[in-house]
Amino acid sequence: MTTKVVDGLPVPQRYGAILTIIIGLMMAVIDGSIANVALPTIASDLNATPARSIWIVNAYQIAIVISLLPLSFLGEMVGYRRVYKWGLGIFSLTSLLCAVSPSLEVLTFARVAQGFGGAALMSVNVALIRLIYPQRQLGRGMAINSFIVAVSSAAGPTLAAAILAVASWQWLFLINIPMGIVALLLALRFLPANQHTSQARRFDVRSAVMNALTFGLLITALSSFSQGDSLLLVGAELLGVLMIGFFFVRRQLELPVPMLPLDLLRIPLFSLSVGTSVCSFCAQMLALVSLPFFLQSVLGRSEVETGLLLTPWPLATMALSPLAGALIGRVHAGLLGSAGMILMAAGLFALAMLPAQPSDIDIIWRMALCGAGFGLFQSPNNHTMIASAPPQRSGGASGMLGTARLLGQSSGAALVALMFTRFGDGGTHASLICAGTLAVLAALVSGLRVQSKPVSQA
Repeated sequence: MTTKVVDGLPVPQRYGAILTIIIGLMMAVIDGSIANVALPTIASDLNATPARSIWIVNAYQIAIVISLLPLSFLGEMVGYRRVYKWGLGIFSLTSLLCAVSPSLEVLTFARVAQGFGGAALMSVNVALIRLIYPQRQLGRGMAINSFIVAVSSAAGPTLAAAILAVASWQWLFLINIPMGIVALLLALRFLPANQHTSQARRFDVRSAVMNALTFGLLITALSSFSQGDSLLLVGAELLGVLMIGFFFVRRQLELPVPMLPLDLLRIPLFSLSVGTSVCSFCAQMLALVSLPFFLQSVLGRSEVETGLLLTPWPLATMALSPLAGALIGRVHAGLLGSAGMILMAAGLFALAMLPAQPSDIDIIWRMALCGAGFGLFQSPNNHTMIASAPPQRSGGASGMLGTARLLGQSSGAALVALMFTRFGDGGTHASLICAGTLAVLAALVSGLRVQSKPVSQA
């Protein structure tokens, strides 16, 4: 007797399920940046130094990076729906703990726990989209995913400023509670169960520990470097990454289903998509972290003006994501990705060649060109990454997608620090040149996918 494989959800259930994904993903992504604007206020309120208050942000990011792959592996074992529901519950409860934290230490601990909840949401959201949408409409689901990530990434600082204008910093976290409850109720009713689960495979604790140490030390080293810590400390952290990473990879090679998805990375289409994703997000962060310094310090624009001048980037990404989703299946993802990255590179190089006293229009069209290119690239790239993995490994593909994005963003932020250390006032110009070069590299790697054959989905 064979089990019939259901291709997507019926329309009423599909809408409820995708709404659940949208709310959870928005909360997880927004909370990666929502506290940035309030760091001085939080530090003052909790009697912490500015340097120590950075851990409010770092703790969340590190917790996500070290737990994405283990949680995606767990999703393949026990079901993506179960991991997602637990993620919503943990994220909501720890948001309350963040809001009532009496000290920096408690808030940092709460942010770590909140990061684990956010990782549970990010680790399986794309795998769930693969279950929610029929195969022929998967591009539409990936376009929605890219759209929400773009909106949420851009909305964090703006939402924080709006909340702080009328309430205390605690409300940055309290706002998650009603949203989390609504999402959890929707999840209980609408989210689909896995069609492929493996109760036989075991959760390898040693792999999870080595994964946490490898990625945790890597992000810590990048953060230490960006904050100007001693090169001896950074070198020791990187040495730890290499040593632990070696044994981590060796152990993964011994496992039939590895936590670090080496089996998927052997698929050329998948590995090339991971490479383009890391390069693209690194390029994006190089630009978006360095440009505010140029706009405020060199051009003398205010914080509000700076925010408005950066807005065309995410707006253009939002506008192009649905178009890119519609083109999936009609135009090869390798070509779409290359075209998008070439557009983004053109915008980045154009920003690097801004006149000495640019007008707002000079900046706006360049920012929009970067965002349009990124929007044209992101949806097809994410679709290719998830579709090139066998259905039973959707969790591993989803976890790797999030890991590639965060590694790219962390590397980009660290490279900005290097550029400002090396070039001083010319740091923004150097960062934009580096970002444009990475975008060109991403375009070349994406083009290699045209020759790669997709894996059989049978």
